[in-house]
Amino acid sequence: MNHSDGTPSLAPDRSLAGRKRKASGWGKRSLRLGIPGCLLLALASPAAPAEGASKDREYRIEGRVLRSDQQPFSRIYAQVFLRAATVPYERHTLAGIDGRFTFKKVPPGPYILASYNRRAGEVTRSVVVGPGSADSKGKVRIDLVYQSSAQARRNVTVSAVELSVPDRARKELKKAKELLARRDVKGATGHLRKAVELAPQFTAAWNELGTLSYLDKQLPQAEKYFREALKQEPDSYPPLVNLAGTLYAMNRMEEALPLNQAAVKARPDDPLAQSQLGSTYYFLGQEERAEVHLQRAKGLDPDHFTCPQLLLAEIHIHRKQVPAAIAEMEDFLRRHPDSDWAPKVRRVIETLRPMMSLAP
Repeated sequence: MNHSDGTPSLAPDRSLAGRKRKASGWGKRSLRLGIPGCLLLALASPAAPAEGASKDREYRIEGRVLRSDQQPFSRIYAQVFLRAATVPYERHTLAGIDGRFTFKKVPPGPYILASYNRRAGEVTRSVVVGPGSADSKGKVRIDLVYQSSAQARRNVTVSAVELSVPDRARKELKKAKELLARRDVKGATGHLRKAVELAPQFTAAWNELGTLSYLDKQLPQAEKYFREALKQEPDSYPPLVNLAGTLYAMNRMEEALPLNQAAVKARPDDPLAQSQLGSTYYFLGQEERAEVHLQRAKGLDPDHFTCPQLLLAEIHIHRKQVPAAIAEMEDFLRRHPDSDWAPKVRRVIETLRPMMSLAP
């Protein structure tokens, strides 16, 4: 899901094994991964805490917000947001004048880090928190670097619809976010509903309601909220990409396709949009187009929690390109060592290695 502040987050499980497809013709040695593309485009089950890892352990994220020349912004205190990819949880802080920021007591799992300041705009990056990414003291280090002027200026403008939202409604949204930081989803939902009662045009609140419903696997309700958000503000990006992901999760691929295409057209530099479109093409049987967008997603954010490497590996297996498939899976393991799917991916790699001599 993509949240109102621009940070994406995904949820429900979707197994690749459920996709109906003709056999590749590689005889009995043909192999399917049969695992979800770890949060494939807003709807699969992502890189979760490692098997055997304590889910009660908490970690510390330390990083910096930097310009493209690796220097901090001058006289700017950037806002930094941390949003969980698969559960309703978010926090925010201010980076110091040197660009440094810290989040303490962070549970393990996949997250999106986003930074925003009024002069430069926003930048986002995926981070997986767990024993495989942390040092011996439980610290995960990651920098947020603005790469282009187009990316930096994105979302600096404010729509007329947003400007019309009264302060009372904005305060309700703020209270909802504060409760989400304490994992009080029920309380947050109540404030969001109050927000849209006060301001039916409040697109951000509708989008948040849709996101919470999505993460709770209440997909028809999520669809309703996202459609209402788009009704109020047709050009709003978050509910567009989220509605596309919701329809995909409901196996309504033909409906999801044009929305995912529109999302990529609106924000070609969003790895979530690229991953969703690539995955939609994949499940519609258009592998060449799927590969293009999955590769773009990986290029934009190699650590992205949608794990495009797994679907790319699946595509290579269909083509009998064993070395390429293994390379994608090994890249996945390097970036998501604590994923619940890591053990199965390792087993698939070991099964494939003897087949390398049979591959064309």
